[in-house]
Amino acid sequence: MDEKIWAYLIHLGFNMWLDWEHPNYKGSDSVGTDYLRCEKEVWDKLIEEIGKSGVNMLVIDLGEGVKYQSHPEIAIKGAWEVDMLKNELKKLRTMGIEPIPKLNFSTTHDHWLGKYSRCISTEEYYSVCRDLIAEVIDIFDKPRFFHLGMDEETYEHQRDMQYIVVRQYDLWWNDLKFLVNEVEKGGARAWIWSDHLWRHKEEFFCRMPKTVVQSNWYYDADFNDSILYVRAYLELAEKGYYQIPTGSNWSCEDNFPLTVEFCKKHIPDEYLLGFLQTSWRPTTQKWLQTHINALEGIKKGREIFYKQN
Repeated sequence: MDEKIWAYLIHLGFNMWLDWEHPNYKGSDSVGTDYLRCEKEVWDKLIEEIGKSGVNMLVIDLGEGVKYQSHPEIAIKGAWEVDMLKNELKKLRTMGIEPIPKLNFSTTHDHWLGKYSRCISTEEYYSVCRDLIAEVIDIFDKPRFFHLGMDEETYEHQRDMQYIVVRQYDLWWNDLKFLVNEVEKGGARAWIWSDHLWRHKEEFFCRMPKTVVQSNWYYDADFNDSILYVRAYLELAEKGYYQIPTGSNWSCEDNFPLTVEFCKKHIPDEYLLGFLQTSWRPTTQKWLQTHINALEGIKKGREIFYKQN
């Protein structure tokens, strides 16, 4: 059996949410900041640990953490220069780790776009997205994949935000098609979160291109296929979509190995590209051990996967 993708998602930028109005969120990691929440010493430590964990792909959520030459106005205090990012990518490649870019264009997670997050689906928005995708593809030297996010774009997810915008029907699909086309134009393959399927199954399977890599996600311990989020793995497999199932130690330390065990049994090998793990925490000293625990989960997942073969 060919070696699968064993990927970890790390955050350079972490402004994925708009400012929360609800007092329960004040001071939490979910609230945006005007400074970079990626501490270089923690990044360096994690890269060292990643090199020992069996990870062969690092998905980097860039967001507001880069001083893009096309749109420097997006960067916040402490954002990395492009040359600095390129040096880190070079280091990863020498370690045998494939770096993959991620920019989340979901309206629930696009606070990183700054003022452009309030220009959704306008000509200015399309121009900025086009510029950023092209520049990032160049920075990453034509990566194999480009993760576009596109998750949780619902009123329910935005109900406590000060500014709410949710694309629906043809607008969501047209914007997705635009983003996918820009990625493919640059020679990469689009990759998204699959949860739009949970709420729009019939439309999803009619309109989602098979070329787009799917990452369904589920972070608990019960893998009963009567659960909507678990069943989505089976439905994607039945329809012949290429998958990179995603786990996390956000709420369950054993979720990633359990995800590997379930998906190995139920997704045909030819459609199972690999797995993705994330802690959904910023790259800071406060959360270093949580990241390390997530990497331990990848080790356990690999052991389970290859032991069964």
